[in-house]
Amino acid sequence: MATNNVIQAIIMALLLVVSVGYIFMYIMGPTNLYRQKWLAKIRTDADSTYFGAQGPSMLINTFPVLFVAALGCVYLHLRKKSISGDQYHHSKGNGAENALASWKRPIIIKGLGIVSRIELAFLVMFIALLVWVFSVSLHNGYAKITPKSAAKNGETVWQAKLDGAGLRLGIVGNMCLVFLFFPVARGSSVLQIFGLTSEASIKYHIWLGHIAMALFTAHGMCYVILWAVTHQLSEMLKWAKTDVSNVAGEIALLAGLAMWATTFPRIRRKFFELFFYVHHFYILFMLFFLLHVGISYFCYVLPAFYLFLVDRYLRFLQSRQNVRLVSARILPSKTLELNFSKTRGLTYTPTSIMFLNVPSISKLQWHPFTISSSCALEPEKLSVIIKGEGSWTKKLHQVLSSPSSVENVAMSVEGPYGPISTDFLRHDLLVMVSGGSGITPFFSIIRELIHTSETLKQKTPSVLLISSFKNSSDLTMLNLILPIANTPTQISNLDLQIEAYVTREKQPGSSETKKNISTIWFKPKPSDSPIAPILGQNGWLWLGAIISASFIIFLIFLGIITRYYIYPIDHGTNRIYSTSSRAVLNMLFLCVCMVIVATAVFLWNKKQNAMENKQIQNLEGATPAASPNSWFYNADRELESLPQQSLVLATNVHYGERPDLKRILFERKESSVGVLVCGPKKMRHEVANICSSGLGANLHFESISFSW
Repeated sequence: MATNNVIQAIIMALLLVVSVGYIFMYIMGPTNLYRQKWLAKIRTDADSTYFGAQGPSMLINTFPVLFVAALGCVYLHLRKKSISGDQYHHSKGNGAENALASWKRPIIIKGLGIVSRIELAFLVMFIALLVWVFSVSLHNGYAKITPKSAAKNGETVWQAKLDGAGLRLGIVGNMCLVFLFFPVARGSSVLQIFGLTSEASIKYHIWLGHIAMALFTAHGMCYVILWAVTHQLSEMLKWAKTDVSNVAGEIALLAGLAMWATTFPRIRRKFFELFFYVHHFYILFMLFFLLHVGISYFCYVLPAFYLFLVDRYLRFLQSRQNVRLVSARILPSKTLELNFSKTRGLTYTPTSIMFLNVPSISKLQWHPFTISSSCALEPEKLSVIIKGEGSWTKKLHQVLSSPSSVENVAMSVEGPYGPISTDFLRHDLLVMVSGGSGITPFFSIIRELIHTSETLKQKTPSVLLISSFKNSSDLTMLNLILPIANTPTQISNLDLQIEAYVTREKQPGSSETKKNISTIWFKPKPSDSPIAPILGQNGWLWLGAIISASFIIFLIFLGIITRYYIYPIDHGTNRIYSTSSRAVLNMLFLCVCMVIVATAVFLWNKKQNAMENKQIQNLEGATPAASPNSWFYNADRELESLPQQSLVLATNVHYGERPDLKRILFERKESSVGVLVCGPKKMRHEVANICSSGLGANLHFESISFSW
């Protein structure tokens, strides 16, 4: 264990050095020292007939990120091994962690939402970097503009300066594009090694997207104005063979504007399907951006985009297989709990998410749901809870509520995705504040704590669950805190208190709320498989192998093609190889190499999992039911169990009022109180304001929300 920790520390130190060096390159990028001396020397030393002009660009811009991603996979594999047997032991926090806690306190900023001081600091530094690059490069460029130099190009001084400003706006916009795809690569190692997850980082993708499109729009407008005043609008139709393609840039900008127009909250929430489908224009945007700037300049963007492509293809492979739905619990409040079969090798942490697709409802729509189960408490089951609020979820509720159709429901999943570890156990008290279906992420935490306290007999923090519901029928969601099976006979060791608030009713509801949970058991299909890790139990190592091996194979093929096909044409007397053709050829080879390697690794791991899947199928041959031929029954027995009785005793229901969160939180005197909130925006902001007020130094805030 000690050796493992030392290796992890060495790898992390190396990753930090490379990452800092990569950022330092962007800081120095616009300076004359970098461009005239450092870059010139690198280009001279790295000049090769095997890679051409893009060789130095790949060395500087692409290799460092892929190195971090591949080596990061090794680090995450070692870290996963080190915490697998010790994941329930957490320190109370040292002085450094306590000092850092103040930087993690939330701030509410209009337009950004809830951000920590750390996130705000990095955002400010990133904007400062953009301003630095733009101002320095613009200053150096303007220093070379004179009336004589402008006249050579048929321009006046102000026109030449407008040209220079437009070019620099495009360069700065490209810097945003460099980081744009990191947050949306759900299974990427780059986010995980810095303690981030895709669902928590989506806001960074949104920020970068807005900034990038604002800069690219200004970039395009500068050139349109320039061509208009110089009577060169025909330049808009130019597709140069060895220079920047204006037409490709215009197509890329139009695709980007279409995506940008549908991303604003009002449009995204009201017309989510429009947002979802239009966002696939990113394919057109990136393709024509590549054709616009050429492969050498595209190497700036290539690493993050390539990691996204690897992640996207692996998700595609996983989604081709239908998964085995074992049972569904149906609540009177139009809420479903879906219980899937999974392999024991698939592990995940509390608050992880999974994307679900039901082809009978929509073949293209994928919806994210929080996993409510605990892989420790339920090693062969994975559960998600779905409340029928949108059109898609309502259709799913209708399909599963009909006994005649339960044998024909095919489902596919992507994931699960979540943090590699959690630190909930370091607190003395966990206060979980939820609104409506926002309660579902907390079920996985509670189930994990039940396993820790009852099965492992270890000390856990006290839990105060504060849940707000509109109607009393929604109270039945509390019955889903415990799974169908594998619950310890007693849960008294877990100090759990539930305060439920029904805001729109003054007294208990009608008999609708007294209906029991109905459970459907599905007949297993031989074609369905348990949910398994896409790359097996050593998934991080396999991912690192895919990233490194596919890129090395690509470099080999690229060297051969460049040396024996492109190079002779470029240095011939009759023609020059097209920049666009070179760019397309590079991306084609890169994608083909990635597909071949990723497919081979996927099929290998699928073969390795075949035996385990067969064993699970044999175990599930006899599915519990009320009678051998009955697959739809009422789960009265389940609600009368001892754990459910303990749960009822721990629950207080308040009608016609809302929780006084300020009073509740400020009354907690424990030394460390973890405050988790999931629900409507107004509720999250209220809790964030309380935790950031400075009156509760013991309150540690964490928001759980999704922006899809």
